[in-house]
Amino acid sequence: MDPALEELLGTLLYEGYALYPYTPGATKNATPTPFGIVYPPVYAQATPSTFDKLRMQGIARADGDAVLTGEVRFLQGAGETHQAVPRRLEAPGRTLADLAQTPHVEPFEHGGLHGRVRMSADDLGDGRWRVMLCVHNTTPVAEGLDRAGALAASLLSTHPVLRLAGGRFVSPLEATNAQSVNTFPVLATEADDALLGAAIMLPDHPRLAPESRGDLFDGTEIEEALLLHVLALSDDERAAISAADPAVGEMVARAAAATPEDILALHGRTVLSDPAPPHAEPPGEKQVDVDGVTYRLGDKVVLRLEHRPDPYDQMLNGRIATVERIYFDYEDKLYFGVTVDDDPGQQLMRDTGRFLFFFTGELEVCPT
Repeated sequence: MDPALEELLGTLLYEGYALYPYTPGATKNATPTPFGIVYPPVYAQATPSTFDKLRMQGIARADGDAVLTGEVRFLQGAGETHQAVPRRLEAPGRTLADLAQTPHVEPFEHGGLHGRVRMSADDLGDGRWRVMLCVHNTTPVAEGLDRAGALAASLLSTHPVLRLAGGRFVSPLEATNAQSVNTFPVLATEADDALLGAAIMLPDHPRLAPESRGDLFDGTEIEEALLLHVLALSDDERAAISAADPAVGEMVARAAAATPEDILALHGRTVLSDPAPPHAEPPGEKQVDVDGVTYRLGDKVVLRLEHRPDPYDQMLNGRIATVERIYFDYEDKLYFGVTVDDDPGQQLMRDTGRFLFFFTGELEVCPT
């Protein structure tokens, strides 16, 4: 596996595993994780927000001989507090054409936890395939189980991964005919040959910050603040944590060893880059024609906002402005981004790309 993806998976798997103040008796440390849960069926049927399955679908561009491999990572509760055991389920590599004929279905059992994994592919034509990786929890439990009892029979922090040899995945933001349940898929490698179903919303190609010093088991939170919280614990609290859960004990020991320089490095960073060339083409349209009126970038316009009740809009009514951007949205609605000419901060607004947006009928082109 790609080392960066493996590191990311490890962090996501333990996200929410232990929360400040980390002491074993803390109420919000009573359960392993609030994310990515696949409950037993009896409990999941109680509310629409709980699921007894996780399904990740994606779109791949490949030939039928491309090989798809699946994997599911999760935690299984193993203690009275936030102890848990990492688990891994695997679906062996098979060609897309083969999976379209016969999906892979395999049951599993881990310490009283029962379920099945299913991996399949559908040929959509034109070199496009809908691929799917599902995990179902079939663990039998008694009626009336409380949440703590249900978590003991659940897959926790569940993260599916699909890898494709001989093709690439389409970004889930652009994929059609793909619907996921109880997970948020993203492209996970620079080559777009891995699709990760995250328990929290992430952008495509997520990466850990280079300043990170290692897992804190609340890994997507502010690491500097978490380190300071750990350093504020007493020696007795740290000892209690280490005795209750060795995994969290290792995290606390690593945090306690952080130097002032380590913490300062986490405080933030500024990335400097060259500004855009002075004559770079702005995004959007250069001009549009609306009802016989032509609007161009750089045009001077009068803001006509009499119909707007907002006091700030009334302050702008009748002012002269410059058209800086012309955009159509996904529903073909037209937007004009402008700066106000007698605003002392007009140039700053241009430099930072911050504009006031108005619609057709709210701008009157000034005569040249």
